[in-house]
Amino acid sequence: MSNQDVVRDYVEATVAGDLEREAALRHPDWSVHWPQSGERVVDEASYGQIIRNYPGGSPTSRVTRIAGTEDRYVATPSGTLARVGGQGDFWVGEWEVTYPDGVTYQCVDLMDLRDGKV
Repeated sequence: MSNQDVVRDYVEATVAGDLEREAALRHPDWSVHWPQSGERVVDEASYGQIIRNYPGGSPTSRVTRIAGTEDRYVATPSGTLARVGGQGDFWVGEWEVTYPDGVTYQCVDLMDLRDGKV
């Protein structure tokens, strides 16, 4: 699977809220840092607990752009068109995340790939 395919599958899994599929596409050294709250999550179990137990229900995501070079467009499961592009092991995604209280935030996802995983 190419890096572009990995990123596309990862984005689709994220938008669909498919935690198992996301986990399968992540490298064992994966982590996420949420600078707005100062949180850093370093394992799948903790990430899953946060998403499944979020007050009011899981946040929803909408991809606005996955950027790099050699752009192509794909439709995510929610019908959102996402620009998928990139080269090598570094990709950038732009998202809108809506929390259960209705507040929507603009997010940037910096994705490094290693061994064919995010």
